[in-house]
Amino acid sequence: MIEEVFLRLSGGNPIILGLLGGLVIALLNLLGAVLVLVYRNPSERVLDGALGFAAGVMLAASFTSLILPGIEHPQGGVLQVLFGLAIGALVLDRADRWVPHMHVLVTGRTREEQGMDDGRTASVILFIVAITLHNMPEGLAVGVGFGSGPEFIGEAIALMLAIGIQNIPEGLAVSVAAINAGFDRLFYAALAGIRAGLVEIPLAVFGAFAVTVANPLLPYAMGFAAGGMLFVISDEIVPETHARGHERVATLGTMVGVIVMLYLDVTLG
Repeated sequence: MIEEVFLRLSGGNPIILGLLGGLVIALLNLLGAVLVLVYRNPSERVLDGALGFAAGVMLAASFTSLILPGIEHPQGGVLQVLFGLAIGALVLDRADRWVPHMHVLVTGRTREEQGMDDGRTASVILFIVAITLHNMPEGLAVGVGFGSGPEFIGEAIALMLAIGIQNIPEGLAVSVAAINAGFDRLFYAALAGIRAGLVEIPLAVFGAFAVTVANPLLPYAMGFAAGGMLFVISDEIVPETHARGHERVATLGTMVGVIVMLYLDVTLG
C-alpha cells in the first residue's frame, strides 16, 4: 500500500522518491520536537529509554536496509560495502573533531567556571550540533535507499519509516534539552523541525541523485551511510543514554527498537 502511494506520487522517479522520503523523516522529527508542547516535562529516564529505542532502530536498519542490500546488489559485495562503511565512520569521526562537540564541555571547563546559564546554553548548542551532524547520514541513507531502484522500494520505505520513527524521540529529547536551558517552547519546537528539514531533505535528494547517475557507487554509498549511523550510535547515543544511571532502561529501549525495525523490514521488505 505505502509502496503504491510513493510510486504513484513520484512516477517511479528516484529523485522524487528521495525528496518524499526526506520530507517524511523531517516531518517526523518535527513531530517529536512539537511533542514538547503537550508532553511538557518528560523525565530523564523516559528520554533515555526513547533514545535507546532510536539507537536500536538505527542499529537494525544499518544492517537490514543498507549493509545486507549493498552486499547483495549486483554490483556490490562485501569489500565494497565494508570500504564505504569505513569511510563513513572516518568522515563522522573527522566531523566530530572539526565541530565543537558536546563532550568538550564535559571533559573541559566545568559549568561553575562558565557560569550556570552560559554552561547550560553551551551544552544545548553543542548537543544540537551533534544531533544535526548525526541527521546527515540518516538523510543520506534514505536517499540512497530510494535511489537503489524499484526492486529495493520495500527496503527503502522500511528504512524511511525506521529513521522517521527514531526521529520522534530524538526530536523530543533535543527540544527538552533546549527548553531546560531557557529557550521558548514554541520557538525551539519550530526551529528543530526547520533544522532537521534543512539537513535531511537535501541530503536525501542528493543521495538518490548520486546513486542514480553513478549506480556502481551504490554499494559504497550504502556502506557509507551505515558507517555514519553506526558511528553515531556508538559515539553519541549510547554514551548519552548511559550517563545518568538509566542504562537498563536504555538497553531495553534498544532491544525494542531492534524488534520494531526487524518487523518493519520483514513486513515491508
